[in-house]
Amino acid sequence: MAKPLILLTNDDGIYAQGILAAWQELRKIGDVEVVAPDAERSAVGHAITLLLPLRAKEVVRRNVRFGYAVNGMPADCVKIAVKAILPRPPDLVVSGINLGSNTGTNVIYSGTVSAATEARILGIPSIAVSLATFTHPDFTYAARFTRKLALTVIAKGLPDKTLLNVNVPNIPEDKIKGVAITRQGDSRVEERFEKRTDPRNQTYYWLDGTFKIQEPEEHADT
Repeated sequence: MAKPLILLTNDDGIYAQGILAAWQELRKIGDVEVVAPDAERSAVGHAITLLLPLRAKEVVRRNVRFGYAVNGMPADCVKIAVKAILPRPPDLVVSGINLGSNTGTNVIYSGTVSAATEARILGIPSIAVSLATFTHPDFTYAARFTRKLALTVIAKGLPDKTLLNVNVPNIPEDKIKGVAITRQGDSRVEERFEKRTDPRNQTYYWLDGTFKIQEPEEHADT
C-alpha cells in the first residue's frame, strides 16, 4: 500500500525552524513534499500572485533534498504544488508549524491558516498548526502532536468545508492538560503606527501593536 502523500507548507518560509520540525515528524507516517515560500510571508492573508511569474527552486536542508522554495505567498504554494509540482493530489496539507499563535481576528491575516484554507478550497483535508510563543520556541511536542493529528485526519477525514486550526502552548508536554475544541474569538491586536523620519527627511510609518484579549468568551480560542 502506498504511503499517504502529505504537502507541507507555511508562511514563515522554507528555512524556518517550525517547518523543519514538522517535516521530521511527518516523514515517519508518509511521503512529505515541502512547498513553501522562499522567505517569510507572515500576515499576508490569502493573497495570491497574479502579476509576476512564480518560480520553484529545490532546497536542501540537513544534507538532503527538503522541498521547493516558491517566490510567492502561502496560498500560491498550495496552488502550485497541487496543480503543477506534485505527482498526484496530496492526502493531507499541513501548514506550519508557525512561530506565534493564530487566534481571534489574527486568523484573518494569517498566511498559515490561509494556506490550509486554500487546500480546503481545492478539496483537500488540511491542518494549520501554530506554536503559541514568539520567544524561546520548542517545537518538539507541537511536531509530535502534528504527526498524531495528521494520522487521525488521514484515516478519518474531516467534515466538508472544515479545516483544523491548532494552537499548541509552548510548555513542557507534562504540563499540557489535554485538547480543547474552541471557536474563533474576536480578540485582536491594538494597533499603532509609529511615525519616523528617514535620513532623507522623508516620513514613514512602522506598524506595531499589542494583542489584547477582549471580554472573555465561552469556548473561544483566546
